[in-house]
Amino acid sequence: MPQPDLFIFFGLIATGKSTVAQAWAERRGLNYYNSDVVRKELAGLSPQTHQRETADQGIYTSEFTAKTYAALLDRAEQNLAQGQGVVLDASYQRKADRDQVRMLAQRLDVRLYCVLCVCPEEKMKRRMAQRALDPQAVSDGRWEIYLKQKERFEAPMELGPNQLITLSTDLPVDAVLAKLSAHLEAQP
Repeated sequence: MPQPDLFIFFGLIATGKSTVAQAWAERRGLNYYNSDVVRKELAGLSPQTHQRETADQGIYTSEFTAKTYAALLDRAEQNLAQGQGVVLDASYQRKADRDQVRMLAQRLDVRLYCVLCVCPEEKMKRRMAQRALDPQAVSDGRWEIYLKQKERFEAPMELGPNQLITLSTDLPVDAVLAKLSAHLEAQP
């Protein structure tokens, strides 16, 4: 039986990573875990409950984020151990958090694909404005939180060119997924 794959879709808020990650998981038949959903589950909230705390408060403290990322890893480990592929969708703005995923992949001997989602700031601003009007939106990301995240984001220098896929998400989802598929097919 072939080893399952582990994908992390990461980057700043409103880069489209959740839309692309979820679509990728559905297309590939992979288990999908979103940090916003898991974070709110851990807090006993429904995914659509909006939290208006600023960065570093409430369910967005570094301690709660660590708890959320540990839960993501636990879920991924359970699926991977059963031979099921996984997509993790979170900002993974710290090298230390990405290292935890890399260690899990190494320990379980599964392929890890790190997909950094990027797009122009104007598009991100529009996405945040649209999301604020959507009652079904799960993310609490707002412009002031984005600015804080941008300030703190640790560039993925630890990932070599064979481990990091940088994906521009300002095209329609199908076009973005086609680019990702083409990239993976071109890898040895």
